[in-house]
Amino acid sequence: MSPSPDVLIVGAGLAGLCCARRLAAGGVSFQIIEASDGVGGRVRTDELDGFRFDRGFQVLLTAYPEAREVLDYAPLELKPFAPGAFSWFAGRMNQLVDPWRMPGMWQSALRSDFGTLGDKLRIARLRARLRRNSIEQLFARPERATRKDLLAEGFSEEMIHRFFRPFIGGMLLDGELKSSSRMFEFVFKMLSEGDTVVPARGMGAIPAQLAAKLPEGTIQLNAKVESLHANEITLQGGETLQARAIVIAADGPAAAHLVGEAEPASRSVTCFYYSAAESPVPHPMLVLNGDGAGPVNNFAVMTEVAPSYAPAGQHLISVSVLGIQQLSDAQLGGFIIAQMKNWFGAVARSWRFLKSYRIPHGQPQQYPGALEPPQRPVRVRPGIYVTGDHRDNASINGAMLSGRRAAEAVLADFSR
Repeated sequence: MSPSPDVLIVGAGLAGLCCARRLAAGGVSFQIIEASDGVGGRVRTDELDGFRFDRGFQVLLTAYPEAREVLDYAPLELKPFAPGAFSWFAGRMNQLVDPWRMPGMWQSALRSDFGTLGDKLRIARLRARLRRNSIEQLFARPERATRKDLLAEGFSEEMIHRFFRPFIGGMLLDGELKSSSRMFEFVFKMLSEGDTVVPARGMGAIPAQLAAKLPEGTIQLNAKVESLHANEITLQGGETLQARAIVIAADGPAAAHLVGEAEPASRSVTCFYYSAAESPVPHPMLVLNGDGAGPVNNFAVMTEVAPSYAPAGQHLISVSVLGIQQLSDAQLGGFIIAQMKNWFGAVARSWRFLKSYRIPHGQPQQYPGALEPPQRPVRVRPGIYVTGDHRDNASINGAMLSGRRAAEAVLADFSR
């Protein structure tokens, strides 16, 4: 524990780490108090028997402006997904590629069974508009549900169901596409301007890099904060700590509990991991449930993207199911394998279950209105600040940006 830090930061997720980074640059002392046994919050990677398991399917979009500013990409050894997606519908696997980033694939893209020719032209038009506008301009546009936004753009019901529902719905953990159109447009802009990647050592390498650059001894693990009063926090076990400022960098529900605000709604997700001797899809591309039948929304063969996610000679398959199912792992796994058997044949029966994650708070729910204003205040009362993706938007970029905003609010108050 650092002696008498100026700032106590509760939580070592991306927001807390980025807050600490900015405070360190400003010459302000701090101590991070983290309840778990490691840094990263929801962005962590577990390792077992040579496999790397991200806690839920996650990716980094390299176009995120805050990530570009904060992270050193080269040491992360970023491994890209191929631009595009497979989608299962009409009894077969269909492919849609991004011809702007896959030279020579324009004919393939136009011939795809995804939607109509008009749908493909509308994607081009949408992509051009989003790239032309700044992030600030997108977040200033009127909000409506993503599904309504897509319909207003002229996309067919077929295109929405087979592509946008599982693809964007999987990224926003919202299979009904009720999330804010601002969030959809921001994500689609980032997808069009950069790569979709994972670090070779798993998504947990991102917070690990941030933590490694902080002063030694400034992160205390396995220390759960029970309560907050004025400028004092009480840890589980009764120890109290005081500082000039306290930054709550926990997820939305935990932060609301500590500062006495109403708990925000959450989007939940379930992730199952399997090993396989052979890859069912020998391409580094996301696979979508385009017909909507069965529990699986999307899956990816992580070893096709980053072979380091599994031991040599084995493949790691990540399966995402939106929400938390009231079923045991054995029951839900049975439905998953039955669905995968329909897609890939009897070979799916040989997949070996490895691990599951049930994540009640995968993201804050951000329906229309939640992003108005796009950035919510980080200063909640004198000396108390709150940061996290629930203060900006449900993304890695939102968490990082919110951490910086909280630190800058602290620095501004200290300078008065």
